[in-house]
Amino acid sequence: MLAALFMMLTGNRALLGRVLEVYPATAHNLPFLISLVIFFSILTTLFLLAISHGRFTRWLLAFFLVSSALAAYYMDQFGVIIDVVMLDNIAQTNPQEFAGLVTPMFVLRAIVFGVIPAWLAIKYTPKARAVSAELKSRVTVMGILLLLLMMVVAPFTAGYTSFIREHRVTRFYANPTYFTYSILKYVQEQLKPAPSAIVTQTAADAVIIDTSKHYELIIMVVGETARADRFSLNGYHKDTNPLLAKENSLVSFSNVSSCGTSTGVSVPCMFSVLGRENYDKEKALHTENALEILFENHVQILWRDNNSDSKGVATRLKYENFKTPTLNPVCDKECRDIGMLSGLDKYIAARKNQDILIVLHQMGNHGPEYYRRYPEAFEKFKPMCMTGELRDCSQTEIDNSYDNAILYTDYFLSEVINFLKKYDGERETAMLYVADHGESLGENGWYLHAAPYVIAPKEQTHVPAILWMGEHFDFSIDQAKPFKDSPLSHDDVFCTLLVAFELQSKTCESKHEMLMQNNDIRAANK
Repeated sequence: MLAALFMMLTGNRALLGRVLEVYPATAHNLPFLISLVIFFSILTTLFLLAISHGRFTRWLLAFFLVSSALAAYYMDQFGVIIDVVMLDNIAQTNPQEFAGLVTPMFVLRAIVFGVIPAWLAIKYTPKARAVSAELKSRVTVMGILLLLLMMVVAPFTAGYTSFIREHRVTRFYANPTYFTYSILKYVQEQLKPAPSAIVTQTAADAVIIDTSKHYELIIMVVGETARADRFSLNGYHKDTNPLLAKENSLVSFSNVSSCGTSTGVSVPCMFSVLGRENYDKEKALHTENALEILFENHVQILWRDNNSDSKGVATRLKYENFKTPTLNPVCDKECRDIGMLSGLDKYIAARKNQDILIVLHQMGNHGPEYYRRYPEAFEKFKPMCMTGELRDCSQTEIDNSYDNAILYTDYFLSEVINFLKKYDGERETAMLYVADHGESLGENGWYLHAAPYVIAPKEQTHVPAILWMGEHFDFSIDQAKPFKDSPLSHDDVFCTLLVAFELQSKTCESKHEMLMQNNDIRAANK
C-alpha cells in the first residue's frame, strides 16, 4: 500500500494533468477530481496486492518502483504514452539514440524516485506469513478496498460513465497499470510462434512496359521526424527551404499523412502494399514490398542508412550502414546525412545498363536533441535549445533548433538533386523525399512522437513529401503538380515507385492512369 501511494504521488503527474484538462479544478469539479485520485490509488493498490506474493513481493515492488519512475519521467517530460508501439520503439533504440535520451534530470529522477525506493522495498518488505494467514489478510484488505472503491464511485456514477466512455485516452497515462498492460501485450506478441519464412508474393503480374534503353536513376530519401508545416515550401514563415525553392522541376505535396507515428511502423508500412488500415508488422515483414518487386524486375536496389535500420524493408536487399565512420566520411559529433552520397558514383558506374533505385534513410530531425542534427554552419535560427530536456527550453528555442535541422535537410536534398543532375543526360533521373512521421514540439503538452494514431495530433502525422524530376524523366513535373494539395498518404508510395519505373500491374492501374491522363501536358512540354 505504501508502494502504491508512493507511485501515485510521484509517478502520475501526467495522468493528473490530463484529468485536469478534461475536468478543470473548479469548485464544481473538485469532489469528482478527489474521487478520481482515490479511484486510481485503490486500483493501483489492488493491482499490486493481486500480483505480489511470498518471497517475490520485494522484487516485484522494486521492479515497479523503478519502472514507474522511468515511465513517469518520459510521460511528464514529453507527454508520451507507454503503449505497445512505444515499447517496440524502446526495444529498437540503438545506443546512440538512448544516450541522447539520458539526461541529468533523467538520472536524478531515476535514482530519487526509483532506485532508492526500490532498495528500501527490498530491504524492509516484511517476510510473508503462513499461506493461510497471508491469504486471509490479503482477501480482507482487498475486500475493504473494493468496498471503498464502490463508495468512491457511487456518488459520481454519471461522471465515471462519461470518463470511461469519452476519455479513454486519459486512462492510458495511469502509472504503473497501463504500461504493465502494454508490457504484457508486447511480450505476448513477441512470444507468438514465428511466422512462416515463406514470403507472400505481391503484384506478381508486374511487367516493365518501357522497352527503350533509357535507364532510370531514382533516389528516394526517407526523412526522419519532419513536419510538413515547418517547410517554407508549404508556407512556413521561416525560410527553411532556401535551396529547394530555387528548383523549377520540383513539387512539394502539402497534404500528406503518415502511416504511423513512429519509424518502426511508418517505414515498413510506406513500402508495403497493405496500407495503413490493414498494416500488420509481421504480415508486412513476410510480404514482398515495393523494393523487392522492383528488384525482381531487374531494378538494382541499394539501401543506405544513417538512422537505426530499415525496419525490415531491406532485409533481403543490399544494405549499407552509414551510422559510423566506417563507411560515412562526414562525421563530427555525429555522422551526417550528406555522407550517404559518398561513393555513389562508383556504384552507378558499375551498373551502366541497369535501372537503379537508391534509398537514403536520414537521421533528419530525430529528437529530442535537435541541436545535434546539423553542423554549426546551419545555426541560422537563434537562440537554440541545447539540451534534450525540452521542458527546460522556451518554445522559441525548441522551434529554432528543430527548424535548423529542417534547414540542413533542405541542404541535403538540394545536394541529392545536384548529384542527380550530373546524370540527367544519360539517365532518367528523379528524387522522391518522404518523411516517416512528424513531431510534437510542445503543442498542448505533447513532445516527440509515437502517440497512438487514433489520438495523435496532426503535428505527428502531417509529413512533407517532395518530388524532383530531371529533364529526361518519363513523366513531367507538370503531371504531378495538379496533386500538390490533394490528400495523399504513405499508402501512395508503393504504387508511385512501381509507376516511376514503368512497371504495370493491376495493383496500381488507377495510379498509372491518373498520371497518364495528363499526357497532353507532357507532350506540350516536350
